[in-house]
Amino acid sequence: MTFFSDLFQHNFCDLEGLVEMSTRFIFNLLIVWGIVHFFYYPKGRRRDYYFTFLLLSVSIFMLIYLMDGSNLQIGAALGLFAVFGIIRYRTESVPIREMTYLFFLVALSVLNGTKADLSLVERLIANALLVATVWVSENYLLVSKVGCKFVRYDNIDLIVPERYSELKADLEKRLGLEIVRVEVGAVDFLTDMTMLRVYYKDPVGAIKPVDRMIKLPKEEV
Repeated sequence: MTFFSDLFQHNFCDLEGLVEMSTRFIFNLLIVWGIVHFFYYPKGRRRDYYFTFLLLSVSIFMLIYLMDGSNLQIGAALGLFAVFGIIRYRTESVPIREMTYLFFLVALSVLNGTKADLSLVERLIANALLVATVWVSENYLLVSKVGCKFVRYDNIDLIVPERYSELKADLEKRLGLEIVRVEVGAVDFLTDMTMLRVYYKDPVGAIKPVDRMIKLPKEEV
């Protein structure tokens, strides 16, 4: 009984530490959720990345906080994130916007999780500056709103550089959109199909999500 009572007293009764951890955890979660929900999601509309951003940020925060924020331990935590990124994201084409948000939120969680000698005011100002940077970037740096989608295209005769203008005209007619540029991806000459990445003007600013299909599906035998 002595062992269990000592264990309880030393490890489970540090109410001050629990309150601090819970407060900073909730604060970080609210900041991350606000950035993802109000800045990323209205344009990205990707629930899978919504899920990834929240859980990865929470995981990084807890790793940093529970390891006391020493330089070596921070490097170990970020190393785990790097290994995860190499293993997971090397098999999927992650858009640059999503990857930028991913690293941004990781950096934010590291800032909120570290136990560096920062006052509450300094932490609040740092978080406010980061949130303001995202707000300015999303609302004022993107002067022209451009959406992107993948299109499975059946007229491969138009994908040659000499007929690029005809390709744009055909896509504009079919999609009813003003095409900015077109990038040609995988081509299947057996079925006369190709994958196109189509960038188009979005005058209302509601950028549509990039379609998940990035490769031609394999034909079932």
